[in-house]
Amino acid sequence: MRTLFLQAPSFDGFDGGAGSRYQARREIASFWYPTWLAQPAALVENSKLIDAPPHKIKLAEVVAQAKDFDLVVLHTSVPSFASDVKCVQALKDANPSLKAGLIGAKVAVDADGSLKAAPVVDFVARNEFDFTIKDVADGRDWKDILGLSYRDANGAIQHNADRPILQDMDSLPFVTPVYKRDLQIEKYFIGYLKHPYLSIYTGRGCKSRCTFCLWPQTVGGHRYRTRSVGHVIEEIAWAQKAFPQVKEFFFDDDTFTDDLPRAEAIARELGKLGITWSCNAKANVPRQSLKVMRDNGLRLLLVGYESGNQQILHNIKKGMLIEVAKRFAKDCRELGIAIHGTFVMGLPGETRETIKETIAFAKEVNPHTMQVSLAAPYPGTVLYDQAIKNGWLDKDHAELVDENGVQIAPLHYPDLSHKEIFDSVETFYRQFYFRPSKIGSIVGEMARDRDMLKRRLREGVEFFQFLRERKQA
Repeated sequence: MRTLFLQAPSFDGFDGGAGSRYQARREIASFWYPTWLAQPAALVENSKLIDAPPHKIKLAEVVAQAKDFDLVVLHTSVPSFASDVKCVQALKDANPSLKAGLIGAKVAVDADGSLKAAPVVDFVARNEFDFTIKDVADGRDWKDILGLSYRDANGAIQHNADRPILQDMDSLPFVTPVYKRDLQIEKYFIGYLKHPYLSIYTGRGCKSRCTFCLWPQTVGGHRYRTRSVGHVIEEIAWAQKAFPQVKEFFFDDDTFTDDLPRAEAIARELGKLGITWSCNAKANVPRQSLKVMRDNGLRLLLVGYESGNQQILHNIKKGMLIEVAKRFAKDCRELGIAIHGTFVMGLPGETRETIKETIAFAKEVNPHTMQVSLAAPYPGTVLYDQAIKNGWLDKDHAELVDENGVQIAPLHYPDLSHKEIFDSVETFYRQFYFRPSKIGSIVGEMARDRDMLKRRLREGVEFFQFLRERKQA
């Protein structure tokens, strides 16, 4: 089937394909690669991938291409579901014979509810959906496709048996040729990565059991399944030649450092290629491993600190000790490895005092850059179940973003209101960044690098616009 893979237009600037745990509009415009769509697109011959938000492609432009395809597959999420369904309807109005399916965490955990809520959608692919979508595109009878939920000829919803979790990760083709064919890589930018950057997955799953984290609980699982070192390096070498303008490669595995011997082996091969690279890491990597990676091109680690309060870390099953995280930050600083730290406000156990404690902790570990998110109870996560059971989540906050696609504070606690949690994000940013030492560091960086000067000025404008919009919310 002639297949279109689509990240649909929705909120202006909405990062629906985010490799991170939340789909939302960011405080500084940023876009992750739509790898979840690119992977099945790489399996389907003569397919096309359209990632509308970063390319500023409007619905009318997508609809104009509807007659060119037999099948459309959209990546959806809780925040974008309603607008994604409207997009499907518009495509089908233009091409009534078009078959439409959805993938993503939203439909993985609620296939039946998603189909009932969207009669225009023909099927959803649950959980790890790559080969499920390939089977649909290859024209197999839907009743024989594992992992598929669909409407039969009578309109009744059917749920096939689950597809076994993928074991041979090397059976997945490279995604970077799809990037080359269908995406303008300069449209993808993240504030803490060099531009242009390129991101791929070298494995799926995460050993950690963080109660709020979306992907391991809905699609990837908790066993870290990896591509072979040779398979990863072969793709990076191909991409290095295909994209000579790329300044940094990012490994978007939930926790790339879950398998340290493998991480070190990949690092040594990347060192031979002269690659500058970054990855997601837990704040417990030993100094010896950090040095091996640093010596072979590692520039930055994206680290989920989440909170500076030990009890909150226990509550969310982070499996991290504050003192270990402090030592890790010190090692990175001494080795010259930058850290982008992420924090979450409003996790179970949050109080006015723990908010202050986390801000103080952030100042102490002092990552090069940081991001503050609001705890988001996505369906399919332990946090969601807890929020429903304990009455922390109100119905009018269930979509997790506002009308502009910006995160709201969906949770509240007996002694901490939605507004207090929401306001804590701005307080956090101001206290962290508006320190003389941090301002001096940023100014010095801008003075040394003209490209960084232009970039930080643009980001500064966006950041203050973000704060203004929050005040109006």
